[in-house]
Amino acid sequence: MEDKKKTNKKFLVILIALIAVGGGYGGYKYIHSQAHETTDDAQVENNMNPIIPRVSGYITKVYAEDNKTVKKGDTLFIIDDKDYIVRVEEAKAALAAAEGSYEAAKADVGGAAAGVSVSNANIASSQGNIEAAKVRVWRANNDYDRYKNLYANRSITKQQFEQADAAKREAEANLKVLQQAEAASKSQRNASVSRSNVSSKQTEVAKANIENANSALTAAELSLSYTVVTAAVDGQLSAVDIQPGQLVQPGQSLFYIINSEQPWVVANFKETQLTKMVPGQKVTIEADAFPGVEFEGTVSSFSPATGARFSLLPPDNATGNFVKTVQRLPVKITFTDKNDKEKVKLLRPGMNVEVDVHLK
Repeated sequence: MEDKKKTNKKFLVILIALIAVGGGYGGYKYIHSQAHETTDDAQVENNMNPIIPRVSGYITKVYAEDNKTVKKGDTLFIIDDKDYIVRVEEAKAALAAAEGSYEAAKADVGGAAAGVSVSNANIASSQGNIEAAKVRVWRANNDYDRYKNLYANRSITKQQFEQADAAKREAEANLKVLQQAEAASKSQRNASVSRSNVSSKQTEVAKANIENANSALTAAELSLSYTVVTAAVDGQLSAVDIQPGQLVQPGQSLFYIINSEQPWVVANFKETQLTKMVPGQKVTIEADAFPGVEFEGTVSSFSPATGARFSLLPPDNATGNFVKTVQRLPVKITFTDKNDKEKVKLLRPGMNVEVDVHLK
């Protein structure tokens, strides 16, 4: 009987201890939950810059290696540039031809302008000669009228009258010749003006051709520069699956540069956990890869929609049988400057972490 009583006492003590521990732990978890929200559905994220060639061609040299650390501007690989050098030379030749056409067009403008000036001078000379001829016609007409009256009175001989008539006819004929010469000079001037206008337009076209040739040369030189593919940022390379002789195309994603300088965490909290969460709250982060090491972060922002809405086939509750499911909302968490930067760099995209958001 005494052994049975002792056993009952031990059981009672153990039961009381378990109840005390369970109650204490439950009370701690309840108090903790009032000031914290936690989740283990969280991963490290980072910028993954894809290496995408901007021109097509065959790879001649590869400097990139798997997992290699590179700096911004480091050469990753080189594309065969022979075709692009030819295009640059062709663009230079086209530019030289356009510049030659422009100089020829300018010379035509000068010649046309000189032709207009000569025509204007000829017109001015013709107009002066016409005025002088008009004076001679006027005098010849007066002489003719006078000699005509004298001849009628038999005061002069017929020969003298005929001389006056001939002088009149000659003056009138000379006036017509000068007037026709003036008309010809005006036509020539109009032709010269038209030629000058055409030459001016040709000059504008030639100038535009120079601009087009310059643009083509710039584009050709730019394409040539794209044959040397360099790192756009500092970081670490992913697996490099390229080799010399391989044909690459513009827009083809070949491998990645992972920028390890500024990682962040995306934590997927249940919608029921977001009630008291706001940007700026302190976050404690623990990575599965580094047990016992705590990182400090802050709540940065909330996703505009739940993760399900961004899936390839988002759920449509208006179809089929509806089952209410608690949704999760991605929350971005950034690391603060208080963390050891070298340890932060060790965090790789996709690593699992646990986050604890301090609500108060």
